[in-house]
Amino acid sequence: MTTTPDTPDSPRSSKREETRLFIFLIVFLFPLLSVALVSGYGFIVWITQMFFGPPGPA
Repeated sequence: MTTTPDTPDSPRSSKREETRLFIFLIVFLFPLLSVALVSGYGFIVWITQMFFGPPGPA
């Protein structure tokens, strides 16, 4: 069994990958996660109000 030494990526390639990952996180992932979290919270509140009624004095 032969092993090959890990060759580090060139700085330019690594920088390009890091920039693409940053753009993906900022433009796509964080907005989608925030919409999903807010929507999920709203859905949970809506379902609990369906079962227990709206908040306020009884």
